[in-house]
Amino acid sequence: MTQKTDPVSETGPTREASVPPERPHNLSRTLNSIVLRGGPLIALILLSAYLTAATPHFLTPGNLTNVIRQSSITAILAVGQTLVILTSGIDLSVGAVAAISACAAAVLMTQQFTIAGMTFGPVNFWVGLPIALAVGLLAGWINGYIITRSRIPDFIATMGTLTTLRGIALLVTGGLPVPSHLTATELKGYLPEQMIWLGNGSLFGVPTAGLVALLMVILGVLMLRYTALGRSIFAVGGNRDAAHVAGINVDRTKIAVYVLAGLLSAVAGVVLAGRLNSANALMADDENLRSIAAVVIGGTNLFGGEGGILGSLIGALIMGVLSNGLNLLNVSAFWQRVTQGLVIILVVVFDQWRRRRFAT
Repeated sequence: MTQKTDPVSETGPTREASVPPERPHNLSRTLNSIVLRGGPLIALILLSAYLTAATPHFLTPGNLTNVIRQSSITAILAVGQTLVILTSGIDLSVGAVAAISACAAAVLMTQQFTIAGMTFGPVNFWVGLPIALAVGLLAGWINGYIITRSRIPDFIATMGTLTTLRGIALLVTGGLPVPSHLTATELKGYLPEQMIWLGNGSLFGVPTAGLVALLMVILGVLMLRYTALGRSIFAVGGNRDAAHVAGINVDRTKIAVYVLAGLLSAVAGVVLAGRLNSANALMADDENLRSIAAVVIGGTNLFGGEGGILGSLIGALIMGVLSNGLNLLNVSAFWQRVTQGLVIILVVVFDQWRRRRFAT
């Protein structure tokens, strides 16, 4: 006897049992996109508007110039940090890489050194700059190599190199700022004018440090959008196993992002040394966490695969404006740390809630 076939099982659910229309789903995705892309910019505008009303000094040209110079170091480091976090990694050593790169270049540009019995130096800026960049590249490669070959978490590896590089910087400088009083009496005792210009100069009325940061941001955006490495970075961060199956060399991509982060750290170190007119082993000590905070505030997912460099630039500006505003409002340095920490926590909590709430 032939069993009667249920027509519903062949033709699918009836209209009464059909899936609800996609409008709410599309609406949630639209809201999520608006919050992700426009949220940091809206926060920056609101924060700036509040400070403009709260203090008459915020919108003065001198103060805005100071904000740009303060934010530029974080922005440069945040570009490299964004690349690392997009691959679901994290780099705690960017500040230390900036310090060792700047210190190595500063020592060579202000002191004599002996190799095989021959005395050299001080070198000029155009020799010292490539040396600083090479140190940053090497430090970044070491980070990537340790992480990919030893298979240890990025957090642990970069925390180890953070301490190691700070120690090496102390050995290179003897624990003293460069140039020190010793070099001032023996040699020229100052950093090259080009380095000072990078940190404190201006071009067409715009701080040079800000222009350097903007250039790094533009190059980073172009790399992510229009190169194979950029596509590989998103793929590795989105799904490491799927990227491997697709033929992407995951280890090579990880090493590449750490090398780029090291290079950008060296650029930030040179700019910071020019701004301070000095290099020391403990410089950029707070920038490790500030760069991570800028990336998270800018909307990049801490677990990788989602985000962008423009958001990190806005995040760096938010950090700079917040720090500057607290100073203008005469907030105690102790309370400034509390405030900045709470802002970072709230942003991360909101970011995770948003991703769960609007998950597809």
